[in-house]
Amino acid sequence: MGKPLLYRLGAWLQARSAPPRRGSTRMYAGAKPSRFTGGFGTGGDASADYEIRTSLRPLRARSRQLMRDAPYAKRAHVIIVNNVIGPGVGLQAQVKNSRGELHQRINDSIETAWARWAKADACHTGGELHFADLERMAMGQVVDAGEVFIRLHPRRFGDSKVPLALEIIEGERLADELTASVTTANPINMGIERDRFGRPLAYWIRELHPGEVRHSPEQTARVERVPADQIIHLRIIERWPQSRGVPWLHAAIRKLNDMEEYTGAELLAARMSANYFATIESPEADPIPNEEAEDGTKEVNIEAGTIEQLSPGDKLNFHSPNRPNAALDPFMRYMVREFAAAANVSYASVSSDYSQSNYSSSRLALLDDRDLWRTLQQWWARSFRARLHARWLQAAVLAGQIQGLALDQFAVDPERFEAVRWKFRGWSWIDPTKEVEAAKSAVRAGFTTVGAVIAESANGRDIEDVIAERKDELAMFDAAGVKVETTVEEEPLPAIEPPKAEGAGDPDKEDPEDEDAGTPARVVVPITNSRVAHG
Repeated sequence: MGKPLLYRLGAWLQARSAPPRRGSTRMYAGAKPSRFTGGFGTGGDASADYEIRTSLRPLRARSRQLMRDAPYAKRAHVIIVNNVIGPGVGLQAQVKNSRGELHQRINDSIETAWARWAKADACHTGGELHFADLERMAMGQVVDAGEVFIRLHPRRFGDSKVPLALEIIEGERLADELTASVTTANPINMGIERDRFGRPLAYWIRELHPGEVRHSPEQTARVERVPADQIIHLRIIERWPQSRGVPWLHAAIRKLNDMEEYTGAELLAARMSANYFATIESPEADPIPNEEAEDGTKEVNIEAGTIEQLSPGDKLNFHSPNRPNAALDPFMRYMVREFAAAANVSYASVSSDYSQSNYSSSRLALLDDRDLWRTLQQWWARSFRARLHARWLQAAVLAGQIQGLALDQFAVDPERFEAVRWKFRGWSWIDPTKEVEAAKSAVRAGFTTVGAVIAESANGRDIEDVIAERKDELAMFDAAGVKVETTVEEEPLPAIEPPKAEGAGDPDKEDPEDEDAGTPARVVVPITNSRVAHG
């Protein structure tokens, strides 16, 4: 007699819920070990700082070498700096009065004081870098080394009236081998002293660059503890906590070095192939006079226009060079595309090769790039310019350099006077005819504003700049009596008279029975219910 149904059902459910056998363990395919994944992902679960600590120095050194010697790396550096910073990030104060209107006098005073301070002699401790040049250099260091430190010195330099100046500090100057100090109980990780929440308290900075030439024994590698409120640390944080930044080309460093070595070898092979002309096949030991090279190889030099007579039995074998390699161009295009993906720039931009794209693909690539540039511009404004502007404005107000802004007025609400608009570079039209018309249509439909269109395409200018320039331009044209296409008003089109009805105005064709044609028609007013009710 068979077992009861409930018993058999329970046994079946138990078998279904049993753990799988060892050889059939369920897991992600990307995590399954095999003979092809021997060294893949075997580093363990390391923190961001642990990975950076073991790799930062060689990554940084290799990145700097590629920036010096590799054309594509240098090109990527220039593209990123030009698109994020451009000629410099402009400043437009946006202080408003109690009625919510722009306070023109204070805004002009802030912008004038900033323009004076932005000169090289005032803003840079070394007196060599204008603020726009300092910005470009700082952004370049973030690309090359992954980070840069900007120290704020609260003192006057040169003829500056504002007690503030900036010092560029490269990442190599941080004492990244320092892990503890007798002067503090806080942990120090790669030269940065932090509290238990990860907030920086101080930066331990070498007095001299470790690669600097020391002219005397007194110039030792002394380390200075700089409070965190004097340092702006610029880097992209990809994991938290992450104390230091890594070079932006870290994912392409090895491939880019292989590309440089490969192209060098191909060039050498092409040179050797071009110099290798022919060989002489001879039954004799030494058929014709020849010379021996330094390595003992026998050579025969043939000059232009010379015919050499060979001995009986000698045979001259010509060699056709197999270089340059015909497959080099498509192979290198593939490698450059991979490098462009790692550098977050489009292939056409980094290679300057526009033969592989049409208008649509070029436009798509540029729009994708510009989304990244705008993101990095906002990161730059948050991480550097906003923090610097608050410190600079405070120093300028305390020094009495902002006309019309009293110290007590600023102290009550400093954030009100820190309001500012950053004027980043824009980009010109890809197809002006189509895109200008599209922008005009979008403004008419209310989808965007004239100011937004100008900010996107006027290369750092905004609507106020354009209006002011336009006003001055029209005044100059008017004073000189010069007429140009944008100042000439179009003449109105002549009025078009409606066509006359057939027979109108002709007395011979008028209807004799229409005797009341010239009298006004009688207007009949409809009677409403209210009028009927009131008689």
